[in-house]
Order: sequence, then C-alpha cells, then structure tokens
Amino acid sequence: MDDSDDNLLINATTTPRADALRNHALLLETARQLFVENGVGSVTMSQIAQSAGVGKGTLYRHFENKMAVCFALLDQDQRDLQESTLRYLRQNIPPYDQLRWFLEEVARFVIRNESLLRGFDISPETVSLQHPAHFWWRQTIRMLLVKLSAQGDVDYLTDTLYIMLHVDVVQFQQRRGYGVARILSGLMLLVDKFIAPPCGSEQSH
Repeated sequence: MDDSDDNLLINATTTPRADALRNHALLLETARQLFVENGVGSVTMSQIAQSAGVGKGTLYRHFENKMAVCFALLDQDQRDLQESTLRYLRQNIPPYDQLRWFLEEVARFVIRNESLLRGFDISPETVSLQHPAHFWWRQTIRMLLVKLSAQGDVDYLTDTLYIMLHVDVVQFQQRRGYGVARILSGLMLLVDKFIAPPCGSEQSH
C-alpha cells in the first residue's frame, strides 16, 4: 500500500467524525433555540431534527430522547460554571465577596436554564437538591461560610441559601412577578442580613 492509500484511509476515518461533531453541535444549538422559543415540553424530537435539517435517525444516533438533549445542553454550562468558580476562588478575594459572587453566578445559571431544568418534570430526581450536579453548589456555599466564620448553625444557613437557588424557588419567584434583578438583589439581601460583611469588603448593590 502506498502513501496515497494511507491518506485515503485517514480521510475515510476522520471525515465522519468531523461530520458527527458538526451535527452534534448543530442539533444542540437548534434544540436550545426551540426550547427557548417554545418551551421544552412543546418541542418534539421530530421538530428538532426537521429544524436542524437532518434525519431523525441522525438525531437519535446522538440523543436517545429529549431528556438526553437537555442533559447535554446543561452539561457544558455546568462545566463552565465549575471552571469559572475554581478560577475565581483561587484569587485573593475576601470570602464574603466570593460568597456573593458565587450565589449570583449560580442564580444566573438557574434562571437562564430554567426551561431545561423544568424539562425534567418526568424525572424529578434529576433536579433534586441531592443531585450531584447541583449539590456541589451547597458544598461551596458551606465552605465559604466556614471561611467567613459565620455564627450560628452553619449547616442550616447553608441549606437556606442553597434552597433559594433551586429551580422551583426561582420559578415561583418569577411567577410572582420578580424580575432577574430583584431575585439577585434578594439573594444579596439574605447574605447581608445573615452575615455582617467584614471591614474592608466591598458590597455591590
């Protein structure tokens, strides 16, 4: 076999992978747009395939059902949140400000992904407060409260703040007419009421 044959074999094995990656990205972006416009519950797998311009077989090779699509969309955003949190917490920033920053970042994650999280209604345990994908939020909150030497029942305070980040709570607040700014400022108010900011720490209002 000469070099040209080797090149043909390389192209034959890499091209489908490139196509598969493009299709995967296209399907996710198409699904995200449809979910935002119509709500997760109203969108079918057939609509995703049709809007993406691919066959249903192609869609099902990537995602076995709509829940798998939701998981894939949430996965990258969750990873990005984790990475940005690690970078931020490594900086020489007072833990009080770190706590405020983290709560706001998680709240924004829940708000922008509410339709995806609510798409799990058929499997409520996936949005449970005990689910590992979300439980690390609680661990981070508790760690920062300990660094702050928060007074009183630290676990109860941790759970109180953590519960406020659950999608059900955010959805309830939005149905009450609370906008994003009010939800975020309310979280900061809780922190300010529960914990006196240390001297020299800047508060963002």
